[in-house]
Amino acid sequence: MTLAYSAAARRRVLLASDRADRSEDLTAILMNAGEVERITTAEMPDDPQSYAGIVIDIDLSSVPSVQTVRRKLTGKAYQGMPRLFVLSDSLHREATQAWSLGATDTIRWPFDPKTILQRLALSFPQTEEETSASIVLSEGVSAAQDVMVRMFEKLPAGEPLSYNHVVRAEDKILRALRRSGLREWLIAINKHHIRSYRHTLFVTGYAVAFAQHLGMRNEDQRRLARAALIHDVGKAYVPLAILDKTEALTPEEEAAFAKHVEIGHEVLKAHGDFPPEMLDVVLHHHELLDGTGYPQKLRGDQISDIVRMITIIDIFAMLVEDRADSPPMSHENAITVMERMHTQIDQPLLQAFRPVALGA
Repeated sequence: MTLAYSAAARRRVLLASDRADRSEDLTAILMNAGEVERITTAEMPDDPQSYAGIVIDIDLSSVPSVQTVRRKLTGKAYQGMPRLFVLSDSLHREATQAWSLGATDTIRWPFDPKTILQRLALSFPQTEEETSASIVLSEGVSAAQDVMVRMFEKLPAGEPLSYNHVVRAEDKILRALRRSGLREWLIAINKHHIRSYRHTLFVTGYAVAFAQHLGMRNEDQRRLARAALIHDVGKAYVPLAILDKTEALTPEEEAAFAKHVEIGHEVLKAHGDFPPEMLDVVLHHHELLDGTGYPQKLRGDQISDIVRMITIIDIFAMLVEDRADSPPMSHENAITVMERMHTQIDQPLLQAFRPVALGA
């Protein structure tokens, strides 16, 4: 079987399943990656250290099942142990429950063997190559996270954010996305509890993936990564009551939120070392081709290519992420909505972005 791993890469995997109807199928797939011990969640051992990781397949809507697993996973022996959860449907609440239980990653039923083995290799690294990829991904996310902290916490407190801070992060971010791919990047950042951080990291990952898909030169990939990282810097100055609001914003709150582009532009401009194109993205990523955007109601050729790219990714992110006023859209529906914005966003660029958006 082409999906089988070599003997040198075999793992010991613990499968904790309360779903007898499909645990045999999952076991058969997992056996292509190593030795599998199948147990019920009630039988989860107190000392799982001999296993590379645990795959958990339970009814995530069942309070007793979740409590049983939570009691085990909060034990000291399970701290730091990779854990892969099975989701049974596309409902967001299942994914939320899995992440709250410390999921390293998730897989879906019906099972796709190739996808499961790829996720297992990433979540439960065993070979030197896999471990290296996991480390590179972690370093990339950590570098991006450091920029987020500097932007959203240290900058408003008076500690400068320099162009060099962003440049130092971009190399690790690019390496992570080249080595592990967009899907793994999104999985890693999705666990972040701060919405503004998560959104910016989402846009950054898609920006780099888009640039790579277009075959851009390495320096152009870096330019897009830098712009994506700092595009929402002005949100650091928007009151948390607005940023974290769980309901739709009032017109007054929307007006206050819209000021983030001008505030961010002025803050970075005052630092003196940010290139004009980065300042352009910060100020204009909410401009639209028909002049209905903000803050300057630019039209057509007044909007640069790099801004057009970030705008497309930013809109896509807002549509597929959790939002205060409506549930997240599927990637397919988000692209359909954006195709209807035919006078507002660059449609040839959107069609170029389409396979990136639908492939993650």
